[in-house]
Amino acid sequence: MIVAAEYDFNGGKKVVEEKYPELLQEVRKAIASIKAAEHLIKESEEKTMKGRMLYSPPSLNKGFKKFLYPIGWINHKVECDYSRDHYVKGYAPTDTKGAFRDMDFVKDTLGVEVQFGKYAFMVYNVCAKMTIFHNLGIIKAGVEIVPVKKFANEMSTGVSYFEQFAWDLSKRGVSNIDIPVLILGIDAE
Repeated sequence: MIVAAEYDFNGGKKVVEEKYPELLQEVRKAIASIKAAEHLIKESEEKTMKGRMLYSPPSLNKGFKKFLYPIGWINHKVECDYSRDHYVKGYAPTDTKGAFRDMDFVKDTLGVEVQFGKYAFMVYNVCAKMTIFHNLGIIKAGVEIVPVKKFANEMSTGVSYFEQFAWDLSKRGVSNIDIPVLILGIDAE
């Protein structure tokens, strides 16, 4: 696969290129190592594209894991100890034991998320999850990998894409709690 687009959120491009050049190179090599055609394995059952072969997000994610895990990247999980202080008196909440948040890949305080899902997950990753992992002292900057529209069109309906995400972030602006994130838009070869 290739990097087809880049979006600099809150100075993320400069921070990642200057403070994490070797790690960024590993991420770029991971992207280049994935042969998109090997992941064109999902037969659509959707009404509008019945029988059409589509790229499989879980299979693509496995491609990233196959490359990055052996070179020291880890999936970082944080257990969530949810407070019960907010329930109204008399309410019996469901047990939340075992709840967690995780980041796809972390190495040397750089976090990487790969997202081939709905738009809300892209926004959550950059505007909430990366901030949480930063506040916990796990990461200092992030990289978000998402498909460009051309690539997303070859996946199930509902997969969001780089162009929409970058536009929305540019209109949202940067908050004082946002961390530097480099957003990479990827496409098949």
